[in-house]
Amino acid sequence: MLQETMEPAWLDAFEAVLGRCGLQAGDTVAVLSESQTRPILPELARLAAARRGAQVFSLVLPSTFAKDTPVARSTGASPVLRRIAPVVAALAGSTLVVDCTVEGLMHAPELPAILKGGARVLYVSNEHPEALARLVPDDRLEPLVKDHVKRLRGAREMRVSSPAGTELTVSLQGAVCGGNWGYTTRPGTMTHWPGGLALAFPAAGSVNGTLVLAEGDVNLTFKRYLERAVTLRIENDHVTRIDGTGVDADLMRSYIAAWGDREAYAVSHVGYGLNAAARWDSMALYDKRDFNGTELRAFAGNFLYSTGANEVAGRHTLGHFDLPLRHCTIRLDGATVVEGGRLTA
Repeated sequence: MLQETMEPAWLDAFEAVLGRCGLQAGDTVAVLSESQTRPILPELARLAAARRGAQVFSLVLPSTFAKDTPVARSTGASPVLRRIAPVVAALAGSTLVVDCTVEGLMHAPELPAILKGGARVLYVSNEHPEALARLVPDDRLEPLVKDHVKRLRGAREMRVSSPAGTELTVSLQGAVCGGNWGYTTRPGTMTHWPGGLALAFPAAGSVNGTLVLAEGDVNLTFKRYLERAVTLRIENDHVTRIDGTGVDADLMRSYIAAWGDREAYAVSHVGYGLNAAARWDSMALYDKRDFNGTELRAFAGNFLYSTGANEVAGRHTLGHFDLPLRHCTIRLDGATVVEGGRLTA
């Protein structure tokens, strides 16, 4: 386990990302955290914002714990704000919110009101700061992500295949597409660090086919590399069958069924990683408590398939899997953007 004491390189990384967010002297920065936040993250955020001359204040809320549901991980929907109006107003009135909650505000119900107030939100993924410092965005990432988001928005269909047997068709008609490069300068927007993703949230009834999770692919909800193949049969967005033997398949079947919610079987989003600095093998080098896994969602050339909540399709659930796959080929209206797990030129 790496020690989480203050390191100059980590503080420099935070200051660099805040600089890319356009933070100026005199701007107001709200550092949002909770009782279970990794303490070093809000400390780094406060010091980095102060270095840039910002007016910084902290909001620390108690973490919440559900008693009657399965353990929820990687939902992107932090429950800590609990619709507390003064808290939402303080965040909305800030220039920049540095979100250090464990799960993040990406899908939190309070986010639209915060963004409507003009704040921009930077979610610092709950990683060890060593990982964050390795993944400070550079000048190349933003134009690359924007280019691929433009391709997604202009396409009617995504097809995904792999040597393991994946054959998946995704209609992009009616989808909401977006991307992330790890910083934002525009008021009323949100980003997360690390970044490097192009994603689509498909409309209802858009996804059909077979998804094969091969050995070495990743289940980020469990923070686990698969050791045996698992095959998901998908019809009209929903996983209708989970085939496979061994603990990987058993874990998926058990956890997804535990929610007792059909929407937990449905597609949340699909997309692919674009960050050349992110590494597939990095998860092997961290303890589970030191690692949230955003890096594995973003490594260049992975196909990311996620189940769970999808506001575009009108589906809401806390059951969630993020599943980065290697060695896939991804085509948009027949044009190859990823070939065998490698981004095309």
